[in-house]
Amino acid sequence: MSEPKLTKDRRLPGFLRDTHIVTIIGLMVLVCIIMMILSPSDFFSGKNLVSMIFQFPEYGILAFGMMACMIAGGIDLSLVGIMNLSGVLAALILKNMVQMDGTTVLNPGMVLPALILAIVVAIVVGAACGAFNGFIIGYFGLPAMLVTLCGLQLYTGLAYGITGGPAINGMCDAFKNIANGTIPGTGIPIVLLIFIVVLAAVVFIMKCTVFGHEIYFLGSNAKAAMYSGINTLKVTIMTYMFSGILGGISGILITSHLNSAKSSNGSTYTLLTLLIVVLGGIHPDGGKGRVLGVTLAVLLLQMIANGFSLMHVSQNAKTFANGCLLIAALVLSVVLEKRAEKKAAAAS
Repeated sequence: MSEPKLTKDRRLPGFLRDTHIVTIIGLMVLVCIIMMILSPSDFFSGKNLVSMIFQFPEYGILAFGMMACMIAGGIDLSLVGIMNLSGVLAALILKNMVQMDGTTVLNPGMVLPALILAIVVAIVVGAACGAFNGFIIGYFGLPAMLVTLCGLQLYTGLAYGITGGPAINGMCDAFKNIANGTIPGTGIPIVLLIFIVVLAAVVFIMKCTVFGHEIYFLGSNAKAAMYSGINTLKVTIMTYMFSGILGGISGILITSHLNSAKSSNGSTYTLLTLLIVVLGGIHPDGGKGRVLGVTLAVLLLQMIANGFSLMHVSQNAKTFANGCLLIAALVLSVVLEKRAEKKAAAAS
């Protein structure tokens, strides 16, 4: 569970001894310098900052789900499918319960119950999908990559079957404001507050609970975890359920953000979340990584994406750049691990 260290000086805070985190901070500074040269008035404007805040929470929360599964020694490629299935069901509830005439709500008394029910259903569906993934992986011992890849197709297919193809549009303003509105009198995006609450919950679970410690232990050595008395099946199911819940929350956010629910929303988020967690220092084999690293990686990728948009770079070029970054992050992870092993061997 130890991370590569920059120095043996224990007076430095723990996160500054993490090479991945220092690398991300350095890249963030580099992006700021480049944008200061290329487009300072646009990139550093208040309007652009608010625009970035509205965009990253939906895939940032997905990345936390991917992070938990990878720390446990697995992976969750089904998150985008869970996100869209949850979003579609939430949108259906809102459309059926809240009667609209254009943009006017005809039964305003049903808005709050519909919102609560839609959110609860999205989270419960996400949890159920995640628990199903975890059970198949843990009980039958199947590779997480294959199970969750099949899960992606299954949940995407269900979402497509429910909608019949076309998107579900035109939800009420109260729902749209979840991802697009601001806290009255402050100008602070509501979605930022949601992201902070989710981040705090993830930090608490991963650092301060037995379950969080079991996730790290399971990823470090599954056999040792089992022989030590940990119910590895239970931890696996709970880990993927946790990931699914985060997928359900993201489903609410992306559906609210786009005011549209369909099976193909966020199709690039699978690669993006993988890039975020690997760049953030989550070890591909499990057992290592910090929530802080993933959070900083979310912000870094948003800065890069925003910079590309301001420079009018095509979507294909963005995808190519993300692929290159993912490969570079994987190589960096392997190099740092080998360096740490050599230092440990020399010290012993």
